[in-house]
Amino acid sequence: MHARRALPWLVLTLLVLAVSPASAAAEAVPTMMEMVANFCRSTGVYGFLFPADGQWTDGGGRLIMIGIGLILLYLAIWRGFEPLLLLPIGFGAILTNMPLAGMNDPGGMLHYIYQVGIKTGVFPLIIFMGVGAMTDFGPMLANPKTALLGAAAQFGIFSTLIGALLLSRLIPGIDFSLQDAASISIIGGADGPTAIFLASQLSPHLLASIAVAAYSYMALVPIIQPPIMRALTSEADRRIRMEQMRYVGKAEKIVFPLAVLGLCILLLPSAAPLIGFFMFGNLMRECGVVERLSTTAQNALLNIVTIFLGLGVGAQMSTEQFLNASTLGILFLGIVAFAIGTASGVIMAKIMNLFPGSKVNPLIGSAGVSAVPMAARVSHRLGMEADPENMLLMHAMGPNVAGVIGSAVAAGVLLTLKDFIG
Repeated sequence: MHARRALPWLVLTLLVLAVSPASAAAEAVPTMMEMVANFCRSTGVYGFLFPADGQWTDGGGRLIMIGIGLILLYLAIWRGFEPLLLLPIGFGAILTNMPLAGMNDPGGMLHYIYQVGIKTGVFPLIIFMGVGAMTDFGPMLANPKTALLGAAAQFGIFSTLIGALLLSRLIPGIDFSLQDAASISIIGGADGPTAIFLASQLSPHLLASIAVAAYSYMALVPIIQPPIMRALTSEADRRIRMEQMRYVGKAEKIVFPLAVLGLCILLLPSAAPLIGFFMFGNLMRECGVVERLSTTAQNALLNIVTIFLGLGVGAQMSTEQFLNASTLGILFLGIVAFAIGTASGVIMAKIMNLFPGSKVNPLIGSAGVSAVPMAARVSHRLGMEADPENMLLMHAMGPNVAGVIGSAVAAGVLLTLKDFIG
């Protein structure tokens, strides 16, 4: 019926064109051609083949970055590597590299997500609050000396700071300033929000590379750490059984975040944003009077911010920011920092065993790199391989949560140098 009704109008239109002056018909033809040309220029295919700057590498680079985004999606979905972050980061990378879409241009959604939440440092701080609400400091308070393992693991941060400066002087095409080196070195803490916060303050142009490296290596903890742990420990070391931890009361757990915040106020105010939000989240958990707030911080709010944080980081994975020699240097330095941090924690545990007192299983030293709770699970798994009845999980959580505090303190120390480096 619709076709029959449209037929008379089609015939009438053809008749009008037929009897119209030749000049009008001539004008109509280029107009239609122009419309077709404009449509073709608005397609993604045209954007890849004929990028705005006239460089084929821009179009090809976008395809490469979309491929990297797909790899991140593969690692998140099929390999289960840190899916809560790698999934939105990978999808954000695909969105920002779509030609002509303008997703990351001023006015685009990804642009505002980055400007409001990441460049200002708001999203990492909210995540720290959520992680604090999920953290139990009981294992560390029950055995305070395990906090030394978390501190020792931060050695990877400061050694990589020096390595980044050396690399920029030895490798052509890599030019890291002291600010850049400080931002890269924090990858050794294996703490994604801390890495993002510090990079957003010191080296925003390296944010995407640093964030991807930090979260990728966090996701690869079960692969990277075990060879290092086995190489530095003997079978006898891995069989060491630790004493049962004492009970930690509610009063201790409430006083601890307030005490840490007090020390931060007195000694290292630059770390207050990270330490403050972390301890606030933990206080909500332990005080027992704001259960609704604690539940929101560690569930709904944390999940929402994680989505936007991942998309905002992925939005920075553009061709010009990611496909360069500096990114390769960051990836190399990141895994070096992670390896040194792991080794430092294990070695510190072995040094502690040289002194009188209860023995520490060196495997839990590797958990000092943060990466809560994955690093603690790796320590537990390797301990059970050596002795199926050796339960190390709760013992490893001590240095694990200490590592979170340690990386925040290290970031605060590096931020104090902001006015003196450039």
